[in-house]
Amino acid sequence: MSVSYQFDEVGRLPLPGDNVAVATRQLDAGTIIYYQGQPLTLDYTVMEGHRFAVKEIAPGEDLLSWELPFGVAIQPIPPGHYVINEAVLEALNVRSLKFALPAAPNFADQVHPYVLDEANFQPAPALPAYPDTRTFLGYRRSQERGVGTRNTIVLLGTTSRTGSYVKQLAARLQGELKNYPRVDGIVPVAHTEGGIEQPNNLALLLRTLAGFIVNPNVGAVLVVDHGNESVTNQMVEAYLREHNYPLDDVLHRFLSIQGGFQDNLALGEAAVRGWLPTVNAMERTPESISNLKIGLQCGGSDAFSGISANPLLGWIAQELVRYGGAASLAETDELIGAEPYVLQNVRDVETARKFLTLVEQFKERTSWHGANAEGNPSGGNKYRGLYNIYLKSIGAARKKDPATRLDYAIDYGAIMKESGYYFMDSPGNDLESIAGQVASGCNLIFFTTGNGSITNFPFVPTVKVVTTTRRFQLLSNDMDVNAGQYLEGVSMDELGKQAFELSLQVASGQRSVGEKAGHSQVQIWRNWRQTDASQLDALLQAPVPSGEPIAIRAAAAAAANPIRFTLTRHQDHRASDRIGLILPTSLCAGQVANMITLRLNKQGLGQPEQLSRFVALAHTEGCGNSAGQSEQLYARTMIGYATHPLVKYCLLLEHGCEKTHNDFMRHEMEEMGVDSSRLGFASIQLDGGIDKVTRKVEAWFVDQLSAAGPATKESVGLEALRIGILSDGSVADAAGEQLALLTKMIVGAGGMVVVPENSGLLSTPAYSENVLAASNVRPSLAYGEHARQTGFHVMEAPTEHWVETVTGLAATGVELIIALVDRQPMQTHPFVPMLQVASEPAMQQAYANDLDLLLTGNPAAWTNQILESCKQIIEHSYTPRLFQQGNVDFQLTRGLLGVSL
Repeated sequence: MSVSYQFDEVGRLPLPGDNVAVATRQLDAGTIIYYQGQPLTLDYTVMEGHRFAVKEIAPGEDLLSWELPFGVAIQPIPPGHYVINEAVLEALNVRSLKFALPAAPNFADQVHPYVLDEANFQPAPALPAYPDTRTFLGYRRSQERGVGTRNTIVLLGTTSRTGSYVKQLAARLQGELKNYPRVDGIVPVAHTEGGIEQPNNLALLLRTLAGFIVNPNVGAVLVVDHGNESVTNQMVEAYLREHNYPLDDVLHRFLSIQGGFQDNLALGEAAVRGWLPTVNAMERTPESISNLKIGLQCGGSDAFSGISANPLLGWIAQELVRYGGAASLAETDELIGAEPYVLQNVRDVETARKFLTLVEQFKERTSWHGANAEGNPSGGNKYRGLYNIYLKSIGAARKKDPATRLDYAIDYGAIMKESGYYFMDSPGNDLESIAGQVASGCNLIFFTTGNGSITNFPFVPTVKVVTTTRRFQLLSNDMDVNAGQYLEGVSMDELGKQAFELSLQVASGQRSVGEKAGHSQVQIWRNWRQTDASQLDALLQAPVPSGEPIAIRAAAAAAANPIRFTLTRHQDHRASDRIGLILPTSLCAGQVANMITLRLNKQGLGQPEQLSRFVALAHTEGCGNSAGQSEQLYARTMIGYATHPLVKYCLLLEHGCEKTHNDFMRHEMEEMGVDSSRLGFASIQLDGGIDKVTRKVEAWFVDQLSAAGPATKESVGLEALRIGILSDGSVADAAGEQLALLTKMIVGAGGMVVVPENSGLLSTPAYSENVLAASNVRPSLAYGEHARQTGFHVMEAPTEHWVETVTGLAATGVELIIALVDRQPMQTHPFVPMLQVASEPAMQQAYANDLDLLLTGNPAAWTNQILESCKQIIEHSYTPRLFQQGNVDFQLTRGLLGVSL
């Protein structure tokens, strides 16, 4: 029997002129809806947030939401019919749904291109300013810096190569905060950029770092480099002074790491301890809210984002601008299709031109990588009703009220010098966009979410606004504002006043929900590899590695070294370690994965009898970047870790709204012939927030451990070794010859050796001519590909970034990595041990306390020394030094075609 409803009970029309409506709850096929007195019958089940027609739509006619087009009908769409496009059908087909979907789409993603009519352009007047002001309690800095809402000591890595240093330094100093109540935090700002030669985003990176340093929320900043990266402290300081940033108004120090890791941690610690009394003496004072600069963001958006939460931000931004403050709208690709709305009120024609130029530049940059800027919506967006970029953009643009004037269009990270409403160029990747707004001077972030994103920047508080009451109730411990009240009858003025008061309280020091939970993530707009389309066809058609081992020269007899190793066998699984792995499927799930891992390790769950420890592999990918080769590379690497021999149990943790959610990963595993049934799966959003998902993850591991059978010890020889070997620079002949001998011994015995293609070993004749049976060898493994056959392999390595290389190398299934150090010791891997060795006297002298093995004396003895060190690591009688000291990092590459969206 069909169920019937009045339209207002189950549907929402964003504006009266729309011809499609949004379902406010899931509606089964056959449901009858009375709209304007006429019955509509749904032909298919319509999910919450998805759309159905309320008027007859003819082929070729525009589909309208907010009275703007988001697609064109490709067949007649009667009232009551489910409105769906090809992209959403594809996204839903990889989900586990319990109802039928239409066999084909009924509309295409197509809108008319926007053309600026300069001849008839009329500059818009500003809204009248309020004659009085209001105040909040802030930290008054110099006039050039403004007023802070927080008083934070920032530990800033100039490039990714010092990321693990600032994180470890921050961890050492957390205990000091209880003694300094007016210091709001000692936070690391680690990021992925600057770790390659000649990055294409150099100017952007320098501008962002400069903006971070002078942001008014910074009480003091320690800026750290090694002095030999592609971006150095010297370059950052020169940029600050050349562009007149008020550096001298900030308590700061530039520190270059030279020599041992622990010695440099002590130097950094002494500097921060010396600042603590001074920073603690800074006090909050009443300040005009004209000093507030707010960043407006959305992530995990849904169909209601543009109806409730984003208009609420538009209300707040308009109110603040009228008080003389500033607001920043961002995410360039998430405004494509909304140009008529964004540019309906603009300060001058130059601003309109700049906005459109930034949009076109964004489209061009993505095209160089074989991507489409219009391909932005994530799997989570589509699942929750945002069918395409046009529909997503129309809703995202509502963070600007229709009456608010667009005053400025600026580059990523450019300083907001005046009051007003800004647009800042940035990708739709939430965290990359937020970083630019912080660099622009934002001292407060407003973040709307439909699914329940948990984003929070380390030194700028984030107020999270959720779109619906149901989602707020599900995630009440993780959200600040319930904009769903608007859908239930609360006026926007009333809701806006409530949220505005909360923003003043947070600006004055009240902790946001994210701050209380300890959330913080940083990601700067990632480097793009291509600068034109000249290489695109070749890259798209590049041959795929076969996975077959590479032939090598005759191996030394295995009997030449009778060394034995003790491994652990559990059923059909033999390995040198037993890891409980939590694998976040996106950046936004990474910190929660870390928090759960810390909890499980503190409990000692299953340790040491069944597991050595729990590990989380937090990373920067999974959402806000292009599909195609880059996404396949990501999925392949993730699956390499899920099936890694050192991993006894693995659980995938999704945020819930990312492109590469759990169902996506299941689908990819099925395509690769990997059994996903032995893995665990959990969702931060769908399982009810951080507390509930933590309990679910813990329960899953408890179940696995309780069902585990006994493990036994097993003695093996070289045939059981799976070793990765890499170098970070030139390789001396003696070292090359000995590593060649080691390679042939292991492979000859039946083991596996994997060398990344960017390693200096392969360009060193002493190694390559002794190992390879032929010249011009191509990689046998793709980046991050799990090696299914033992033997000798070369892995693709699309960048020279060593952490990216190590991340891919470990995913091939190697159980130990030998790193030959020529420049400086490398950041180590979270669970695949790295033996760091050096043969050059200068390296040995400078880094004696960080290296694991110094190759001295007769080179003929080096191979046996390396094998003996490998045995100690495999049998856990020795732990590599830099791993013990916390110099650990993990970073997935985007390859040569990945680009932020």
